[in-house]
Amino acid sequence: MSEKLRVGILGATGMVGQRFISLLENHPWFEVTTLAASPRSAGKTYEEAVGGRWKMDTPMPEAVKSMIVKNVNEVEEVASHVDFVFSAVDMSKDEIKKIEEDYAKTETPVVSNNSAHRWTPDVPMVVPEINPEHFEVIESQKKRLGTTKGFIAVKPNCSIQSYAPVLTAWKEFEPYEVVATTYQAISGAGKTFKDWPEMEGNIIPYIGGEEEKSEQEPLRLWGHIEDGVIVKAETPVITTQCIRVPVLNGHTAAVFVKFKKKPTKEQLIEKLVNFSGLPQELELPSAPKQMIQYLEEDNRPQVREDVDYENGMGISVGRLREDTVYDYKFVGLSHNTVRGAAGGAVLCAETLKAKGYITKK
Repeated sequence: MSEKLRVGILGATGMVGQRFISLLENHPWFEVTTLAASPRSAGKTYEEAVGGRWKMDTPMPEAVKSMIVKNVNEVEEVASHVDFVFSAVDMSKDEIKKIEEDYAKTETPVVSNNSAHRWTPDVPMVVPEINPEHFEVIESQKKRLGTTKGFIAVKPNCSIQSYAPVLTAWKEFEPYEVVATTYQAISGAGKTFKDWPEMEGNIIPYIGGEEEKSEQEPLRLWGHIEDGVIVKAETPVITTQCIRVPVLNGHTAAVFVKFKKKPTKEQLIEKLVNFSGLPQELELPSAPKQMIQYLEEDNRPQVREDVDYENGMGISVGRLREDTVYDYKFVGLSHNTVRGAAGGAVLCAETLKAKGYITKK
């Protein structure tokens, strides 16, 4: 066994679990040693458990094919084989809250892709380029859980990744009112066109719970720690519409912004292309070299051209222009299952390791 940290994936057979497995193949710091899923998959090899449901473009890594899947509900057993876990379980919110806390209480850090703990006051919800200082709330969480090493950290919803980093880059101009419409890929629902043929040539103007997340979660990212909990920011006010579109990967956002301090277009672009944070400073393995690219062409960003920018960990922005009602408008694009899901969680785990929160057991 190498010096790499031993990783378990909870919910390993689902689409986000598969994305974790793909992203962690040959990772320099982490090695997948344990896969866990529902009782119906337990006891099978990973290849058998997934069957014909492998949804990634790249082949299933050889290293996981013959791994025996464990029962995710056998917390002590799974936890005994790993240094930390990624959580992508498909359960009810209450079940997810409980099982993630149960893992944390075995002194196993949990880095979660799920939404269940995003509003637990002492659980950090982090985009490492935006608010890595929120990881400091982990010390308060450990006191509550009665742990020394175990905790839960989460990443935010996939839909906000195409505009929250942009607004963060512009914070000195004080954006105070934002309208965003997101055009969201079907992989955000864990589907492919094979699973969901009725999405071909179709648009559905409703994604359950998505608009509330898209309006509120950025405010938590921009919040601060007070008395051992995260207090969300009050501004900017954000209103959204979230629409499912016939695209496999890539969430696009059309966004309108009002600023208290009126910037020029050149100033806004300069802030975007120079935006960076702790992951870039530390040169973390999954960190994009340049988080945000600005595209001058009128017909960009496009999903087909730009979704894989920086291996899916970067944000593409275009069509920035003055507006007749708002100050400026733009279009943003992010990869919803890489930056928006598993990749964002891997970057959180890399940041937590670099800051000493995740260590060998």
